Amino acid sequence: MSNIIIKEVENAYKILQNGGVIVYPTDTVWGIGCDATNEEAIKKLYKIKQRNSSNPMLCLISRPSMLKKYLISVPDQSTKLLDEALTPTTIIYNHSINIPKQLLGENDSIGFRVVDNEFCKKLIEKLKKPIVSTSANLSGQITACNLKEINTKILKEVDYVVNLPSTNSCNSASSIIKINLDGTISKIR
Repeated sequence: MSNIIIKEVENAYKILQNGGVIVYPTDTVWGIGCDATNEEAIKKLYKIKQRNSSNPMLCLISRPSMLKKYLISVPDQSTKLLDEALTPTTIIYNHSINIPKQLLGENDSIGFRVVDNEFCKKLIEKLKKPIVSTSANLSGQITACNLKEINTKILKEVDYVVNLPSTNSCNSASSIIKINLDGTISKIR
């Protein structure tokens, strides 16, 4: 891991630990996020993004084993779905635990994505918690492909902007798959 990534992980970690909100590159698009277990940070993120709090956001995890701490039970299908995914894939699970209500949808559902980005993985590993991830744009506006395209209002309101180049070539948002209560699978996006 490069020294710049180590430095940026440390800087972002300090912000997240103190309830802050960051802008950072992911394996899909530039994101805005916070500690997914911190209610005040989540409220701040919704306010910065100008997003309706009834519209849940997904969380990034560094490895599938993290799911055990945030779901009542990990569906068997999720392992197969993750193993077969060729592109970034968010899976919506039911019956989450240890996550604030404002991130949850119907049936206490939440979307988790195992991130494939060195910075994000290292940050999540250091924090030992998922991080909220939503595109770094004001709600309803076009997604930013690079740091220069992010609305200056967002950049002024977050607590830290990670200083790393994006390696995602402006990939589209992740695929979204939902594991339904009856065990069936629905493709949402």
